[in-house]
Amino acid sequence: MTTIKEVAKEAGASVTAVSMALNHRENGHVKKELAKHIRKIAKEMGYRPNPLARSLRTSHTRTIGFISEEIATTPYAGEMILGAQDATSELGYMMLLVNADDEGDEAGEIDALRRYGVDGYLYAKMYDRISSIPKPLSHEKTVLIDATSSDESVPYIVPDEVAMGYDATTYLIESGARRIAYIGCCENLLAEPLRLRGYRKALREAGLPFDPELIASVANNGVALKAVSELFDRAHPDAFFCFNDARTWYVYQCAAQRGLEIGRDISVVGIDNNRIIKETFEPRPTTIALPHYEMGYWGARKLISMIEDRDLRPTDNKKTVAAIPALDAPNPVRIRCTLLERGSVANRGTRGTAVDHVSSPEIR
Repeated sequence: MTTIKEVAKEAGASVTAVSMALNHRENGHVKKELAKHIRKIAKEMGYRPNPLARSLRTSHTRTIGFISEEIATTPYAGEMILGAQDATSELGYMMLLVNADDEGDEAGEIDALRRYGVDGYLYAKMYDRISSIPKPLSHEKTVLIDATSSDESVPYIVPDEVAMGYDATTYLIESGARRIAYIGCCENLLAEPLRLRGYRKALREAGLPFDPELIASVANNGVALKAVSELFDRAHPDAFFCFNDARTWYVYQCAAQRGLEIGRDISVVGIDNNRIIKETFEPRPTTIALPHYEMGYWGARKLISMIEDRDLRPTDNKKTVAAIPALDAPNPVRIRCTLLERGSVANRGTRGTAVDHVSSPEIR
């Protein structure tokens, strides 16, 4: 096993300088070029820190706990776990994952993580809702992911729901659509009125009227198909913004029944970037990707910055498709999501190439 002393000898630096560079604590102590050189040498020599020795010196185990609700068993939301895992690995931490779907399980899993001596907790939900962290975590370093905290002292990160509605509708307007329907959700979800607000804002800015006849709030069932079919016949929309990709199916079905072609006669934009839908629908729906990976990645980096009580250097992560907010951003921290152009939007207007929104001003 390569030791820190061997790295120091090979790099021509002191053990102290090597220690600071490998822990990314070189600011003001070790020149940037030397720190970069040290990390390169350490990587070439196969240096790996000894986590047990480090925990004995610092009283930190360099592990964090990830408490999930359904996320571990949901394919696309599972990206949140991958994002958090990548961030912890980059910073020399390990992550312990537990799944807790009811209060009894949750209390037991949190107790198990505490026995392992984790340094902090990521508490993740399946979708954005008002949430409070469990009482056992009230005095622990904790970051809430994909939920709106009822306690403003707890850092949390969520998708920018208003911007999703605005970006999807603006994209359709730029394609030439003028009678844009919204297929919303009849469930009591935080995202529903926020996405509708973004839809209405985009119409207003484009000088288009808001027409209640173009709105249908539906669940996922046969009644929903009937509601969308009736909307087709009474309002004659030329485009649809759907609350999620699952609801685009009703539009595809109704269009086919009327001999209309998606991407030519009717335009559709959804939300989720659902893998099953994008691999089975033709044409594939243009969609807005929810930032599961980015939320997990930001959450883990934020938590580790709290554990170590320091700023973390900027990162260049090639896996992200949406801009990562600053770690010192105040609550609420919202990620502006990315629109992925596919084949379901007709281009009758001035829109050019694909629009990938990764950052822009707040829309409220």
